[in-house]
Amino acid sequence: MALRLADDTAWTDVLARAVAATPEAFGAEVDGVTTLHNLVEGEWRAVGQPAPVRTPVDNTVLINLPRVDATTARAAVAHAAAAHRAWAETPLTDRKARVAEALDSLTAHRDLLALLLVWEIGKPWRLACADVDRALDGVRWYAGEIDRMLADGREPLPGPVSNIASWNYPMSVLVHAELVQLLAGNAVIAKTPSQGGAVCLTVAHALMRRAGLPATLVSGSGGELSEVLVRAPEIGAVAFVGGRSNGGKVAAALLDSDKRHLIEQEGLNAWGIWNFSQWDLLATHLRKGFEYGKQRCTAYPRFVVQRDLVDEFLDMYLPVVRSVRFGHPLAVGDDWAAGDPLPELDFGPLISATKADELRRTVDEAVRGGAIPLHRGKLAGAPFLPGQDTSAYVAPSVLLAPPGRSRLMHAEPFGPVDTIVVVDTTDELLAAMNASNGALVASLACDDTDEAGKLAVDLQAFKVGINKPRSRGDRDEPFGGRGASWKGAFVGGDLLVQAVTVGGDSRLYGNFPAYSSYPTT
Repeated sequence: MALRLADDTAWTDVLARAVAATPEAFGAEVDGVTTLHNLVEGEWRAVGQPAPVRTPVDNTVLINLPRVDATTARAAVAHAAAAHRAWAETPLTDRKARVAEALDSLTAHRDLLALLLVWEIGKPWRLACADVDRALDGVRWYAGEIDRMLADGREPLPGPVSNIASWNYPMSVLVHAELVQLLAGNAVIAKTPSQGGAVCLTVAHALMRRAGLPATLVSGSGGELSEVLVRAPEIGAVAFVGGRSNGGKVAAALLDSDKRHLIEQEGLNAWGIWNFSQWDLLATHLRKGFEYGKQRCTAYPRFVVQRDLVDEFLDMYLPVVRSVRFGHPLAVGDDWAAGDPLPELDFGPLISATKADELRRTVDEAVRGGAIPLHRGKLAGAPFLPGQDTSAYVAPSVLLAPPGRSRLMHAEPFGPVDTIVVVDTTDELLAAMNASNGALVASLACDDTDEAGKLAVDLQAFKVGINKPRSRGDRDEPFGGRGASWKGAFVGGDLLVQAVTVGGDSRLYGNFPAYSSYPTT
């Protein structure tokens, strides 16, 4: 049966809703494609050189993203610094009221924001809604706690917070962080991710700006804007979420500075299997782990398995992989009617055809080097529209024993590709799980929780789950990383507010040049 787009979900329909909701943030058409504005100096302006942005869903052009130059960015930062000084003097009661107004507006447009995420970054509907909801619910929690969090005399930073985040969680990571930073008394600057999420972030920031929040949103080349958004003396802190390559560049740019920073980078998060038998429990966790095609910093792409358990692990694991559902997030059958649920998928496309091709080549390289392909899924049979471009889609793959020299052995693949390493001793287990010089999360599947707890002590991960996964967490749950996966202050709950304020008696938790300090997780 041929599939079709669900009613009222075509990009033209979704974009029309976005323009109607926040017309000030959209500009003229260039070559028949609508161009976004940048939010600079307190206004939405037609500045920057437009460049087309394609959706990974079907590789069509969605929008023109205008990239500003360093001169425009400097003016934006200078204005943000002036707005910061005024906002820092604004009473907390008034700050909370304006954030609450923004939350009400964002909530009213929740479904629109989610549909934008479906088209812009390929999230299935359920996961797109979850990204929006986590942002809004999380900030509401902070709004209820912020008086207590600032009660020890903490004050805003000396300048605005510059936020540079990856494309995969525009709302629950980037907008969430900005709104908490605003509650704490800081003006905020955000760089639009080049790969996706621009329209969703534009609509969100337009609603924030209408509520009187001092927010700046600029798009452009990281190479050109980094000097301004990272090193400008007016910036009070830099918050970065992304890969180790770009994160390393940001960290290097701050070496000769005492500027506050929060730099989250991916690590190779591993799940160890040792003296374990609860396979039904593990199957549930591993199926959920494929959400969004494992395109997140807390995904588990590596399984380190005791040799005596490999057969039982594969009996459980391979059926899980084969049951994973992926495809076009909005493709439905002819019998679909308005009000019916949208497709229930584990993931849609990767963020781009380029990333998908890179991942395929990485898998092929590992297989040529000696990895054993236990499962290599196919696109055939997945729900796609007739004639649809599927270049950004990658089916799940599972490789046993990737060679030590392969990229899959030491770097997170950021896609639905898992590797399995077989070990004979607990020393080998720990060495294999610590292969990437630090991770954000790790988990151990072990029937003896006391034994698991002893092993967990030696894992280079910020959080370790025993017979369950660990995630970034919400609300009062701290989050950070060990080793190269994190630099600067940790976040989550009180830690996030402390990271973007000054004062108080306690030194910050985090990884700093002079010390590392870890909270209880």
